[in-house]
Amino acid sequence: MDIQDIRRAATTIKPYIKRTPLQHSRSLSERLGTDVYVKFELFQRTGAFKVRGAFNKLLSMSEADRRKGVVAVSGGNHAQAVALAAADLGVDAVILMPENTPKSYLEATRGYGAVVELTPTIKAAFDRAADYQNEGRVFVHPFDDELVIAGQGTVGIEIVEDLPDVTDVIVSIGGGGLASGVAIAVKEQVTDAHIWGVETVGADAMSQAVAAGHPVELPAITSIAKTLGAPFVSERTLNYVRKYLGSVTVVDDAEAVAAIHYLAERLKVITEPAAACTLAAAERLKDKFGPTSKVVLVLCGGNTSISDICGYAI
Repeated sequence: MDIQDIRRAATTIKPYIKRTPLQHSRSLSERLGTDVYVKFELFQRTGAFKVRGAFNKLLSMSEADRRKGVVAVSGGNHAQAVALAAADLGVDAVILMPENTPKSYLEATRGYGAVVELTPTIKAAFDRAADYQNEGRVFVHPFDDELVIAGQGTVGIEIVEDLPDVTDVIVSIGGGGLASGVAIAVKEQVTDAHIWGVETVGADAMSQAVAAGHPVELPAITSIAKTLGAPFVSERTLNYVRKYLGSVTVVDDAEAVAAIHYLAERLKVITEPAAACTLAAAERLKDKFGPTSKVVLVLCGGNTSISDICGYAI
């Protein structure tokens, strides 16, 4: 995949998504000692970036495949994205979600009209998806799909359009679809830019895969950053991360929660731990930035319930 695939995705999905703002943050710039910009992808439809990939996948399907319906696996944002895209395009959708999925995600996914089926674990959900594929449904993978990755990469297209001299982008990694797409889009336009990935302890499948040299399966997701909770990454996304990313920083939940509080107080936005961790990573990486750097934090989602926020202690 290259930048042309992502440009095609941008054209394909344009009528169905929001073009989210990129804004300079004085408070973050002072905190990190460099120019910091925020990509507010949490203002996207469904509150997260995932609709970009979902729409690109479904819009690229044949009419015959759309009539068969789709199936997806997700513990959060991908579920809502596929449900919304399917509703907008008149496609029947079944979403497989683990039983520990927060109630707010379940309600939102059902609210978009999808059939939700609960499974004991996320691994069981992937296993069950194979049954639906055998029945003829098209599987919309949350990250291991070139069309999905290209859709997520449109975030990177917008970043470079708004900030052509971007030097650094910090982006969250779950399964690696967003990071892969953004990295390809940015690096193929601004070759000297640095892409920094971030995970949380207990949802760090990519950093473990990089260390091992191959995908590994996490025994469980123990981080509060549930939307980073891919139990494994794919060979595809691992290869993209190896090729395009400078590093993967792993922060702990406490750092992510502290970042949530700061972003709420200073930027007036409530993010998911999976998005706030980019600020936590920036704190760890700030020695990499200079006075002329232009650093972008991708706030990829904001689907955290008030009850969850109230339960997060610093």
